[in-house]
Amino acid sequence: MNAMGMDATQLAHGLFRVLETGDPALAVEVVGDDFHNREAAVSPKACSLPGPAGVLASGAWMRSAFSDLRFAVLGVAGNDEQIWVRLRMQGRHTGPFVRFRHGSLDQAVPPTGREIDFEQIHVLHLRDGKVVGHEAVRDDVTMLGQLGVFPPAPATGLNMLAWRVTGRAARAAADVTERAAEAAAQVRSR
Repeated sequence: MNAMGMDATQLAHGLFRVLETGDPALAVEVVGDDFHNREAAVSPKACSLPGPAGVLASGAWMRSAFSDLRFAVLGVAGNDEQIWVRLRMQGRHTGPFVRFRHGSLDQAVPPTGREIDFEQIHVLHLRDGKVVGHEAVRDDVTMLGQLGVFPPAPATGLNMLAWRVTGRAARAAADVTERAAEAAAQVRSR
């Protein structure tokens, strides 16, 4: 047990609960101020912020695309410094799923209404009773297949092209960037 009363497994569950709910108090409890997310490169800039702010931004980004977002933990292994979490990311694609590259819009997948359910493995780094680092091995190809993006379903591809041409993709990117920044600010204003 750490000073906050949570062991490594509880910290891991807590981190994914923050992503599901956006709970700023829980974020402060489980995430260290120097937290770094190696996977933030495809998300809005606020997701790269250190500490609880970046985690809250990441959760807002994912929840903006996937309603009923949940991370069903299938297994946990590790020690006091590092924990490995195998889980299923699940939800319904009800908002645009926007991916970024170098801070700019890369791809926007318009809402499809489809369910996602795919496995991921996350490596969490722990120090002083908090999560201070994150990296992941995700099966993004399966998720994109479930959304009809890869291999491209003609209707999904045309819809993505129409969103790009009409500016809806850029507006979706601006909206999710703002949502992520607002979520991050919840912790900074505490």
